[in-house]
Amino acid sequence: MALSPNMRAALFMVVSMAGFTINDAITKTLVVSMNQGQVMLVRGLFATALVLVLALPQGALRAPRRLAHPMIALRIVGELGGTITFLLALAHLPLANVSAILQALPLAVTMGAALFLGETVGWRRWLAIAVGFAGVLIVIRPGYEGFNAFSLLALSTVVFCAVRDLATKRIPQEIPSLMVSTVTAAAVTVAGGLLIVPMGGWSPMTLQETGSLVAAAALLILGYQCIITAMRLGDISFVAPFRYTALFWAILLGYFIFSDVPDMPMVVGALVIVCSGLYTLYRERKVGRRQPAAESTGPTMAPDGI
Repeated sequence: MALSPNMRAALFMVVSMAGFTINDAITKTLVVSMNQGQVMLVRGLFATALVLVLALPQGALRAPRRLAHPMIALRIVGELGGTITFLLALAHLPLANVSAILQALPLAVTMGAALFLGETVGWRRWLAIAVGFAGVLIVIRPGYEGFNAFSLLALSTVVFCAVRDLATKRIPQEIPSLMVSTVTAAAVTVAGGLLIVPMGGWSPMTLQETGSLVAAAALLILGYQCIITAMRLGDISFVAPFRYTALFWAILLGYFIFSDVPDMPMVVGALVIVCSGLYTLYRERKVGRRQPAAESTGPTMAPDGI
């Protein structure tokens, strides 16, 4: 029996989240032998090349003067901050913990849209946002045994990525998304090159490590394309909840690759974050919004550098 457009879109979203999370797992294995700047540079070179392969045939890079828009610069700042803090957190935290904290991103975008873009957010969604960030505190557990200061870096990643997504919403529609992605990926690559020396210098790379970075870059592009396909095929209110499958992939990969077993606070906190995010999406659909304020569930959530 043929799948409905929504079900096909959901499958693309699941594949997208798998691609992003496998990229994270590969990156986590590599930051043991090389610094984060080197990972950003080498992976970024391959990712930028792959984006160019997509962008050039579509003429997405014409009229480069459009890149002078200030929201593109702000988006790049958010992407750079998010990438650096994410990689630092990923090197010192279990994959599932980082993923759980990042699930608060739609809530952060909803809050930012209300505070800075003037979008209407009712008291129920404000309550859901507060509950969601309480879940983040459960995962981070500040002041308790098991607290890891690098959790604050993961929380910083959420802030930076929210800035990125909110800036993306203000970029004029006539500027192609592939142009924005290309310049962002290139900026992350350059930043990685500048960070190599401050972070400890260049480490010789094996053929296997180089191949892993190529695979990580390809998975980023796969995730990007699948999420765009998902949002074009299905209704965003139906497809968006499937972004939380990233947490499932993170727990699975963390267990089999790094032997990480989630503890109870992490599980409880993650459930609180996911439930509050799902409720926020439900309320947005209930009040008749065709496009949720939590737009990190849309094509713009594709992490060009992460």
